[in-house]
Amino acid sequence: MTDVLQRLVARRVHEPEAIAEAAANRVRAGSPFNDKGRAMIIAADHPARGATAVGGNPTAMADRGELLERLCLALERPGVTGVLATADVLDDLLLLGVLDGKTVLGSMNRTGLAGSSFEIDDRFAGYDAEAIERMRFDGGKTLTRICLDDSATPSVLENTAKAINELAGRKLIAVVEPFLSTWVDGRIRNDLSPDAVIKSITIAAGLGHSSAYTWLKLPVVAEMERVLASSTLPAVLLGGEVKDADAAFAAWQRALALPTVQGLVAGRSLLYPHDGDVAKAVDTAVGLL
Repeated sequence: MTDVLQRLVARRVHEPEAIAEAAANRVRAGSPFNDKGRAMIIAADHPARGATAVGGNPTAMADRGELLERLCLALERPGVTGVLATADVLDDLLLLGVLDGKTVLGSMNRTGLAGSSFEIDDRFAGYDAEAIERMRFDGGKTLTRICLDDSATPSVLENTAKAINELAGRKLIAVVEPFLSTWVDGRIRNDLSPDAVIKSITIAAGLGHSSAYTWLKLPVVAEMERVLASSTLPAVLLGGEVKDADAAFAAWQRALALPTVQGLVAGRSLLYPHDGDVAKAVDTAVGLL
């Protein structure tokens, strides 16, 4: 990977315009779905929020060359339909020429840094709708954590609604990832009880002046049939970091049978599986679809 990184850096230094040219020449996906009618998106926007840990390794995702190698391997697997990432990662993937025919989602807010005192105040400092349209991507993703005890929450909701409106005005997908969150011992914790996830869904689904292009990115929790009955918006299941791959895959498979679920958006669980076999993890996830 060293030679690849050297070429990437050289192009960034001497041909910065090559990124925009690659975006302009990229073959866009005809649909976010594979031939089974399902979306399989690989997520790689974690490092921009300072969340680089996987398992017991606090900097697993901090090696950019290794991350890119794993991403390229995942994206070439049959049935994988796209990627979700911040500009630094997507620019690298554009220069590597691996995004043809893939759905591309730009991560929009990453300022709620993991472990910070301002984690809920997750401002939009990544992609905006204008840039997503200019780069010929397919949509944007927001992380929308709702903390009833934190006064930053109204601005989070307002800015999420603004992003939804601006994306919908361009007929681009807005993928909203809502959580009901609380402060526990100075750290943000997401409440993954069914009732809390339902509340986060009902709040997020009502944001913006149109829901026509809004999708929800949701955790797999208990009572998913009741949870997903709270909205008619299309949903994709988030992977997150998993400790028991077999149990996680079984839970994903059960949830995928529900009518609003369109597919998976998974990152660390597929890019950094416990056995190190990225291709196997991705193929297993695709097989669930």
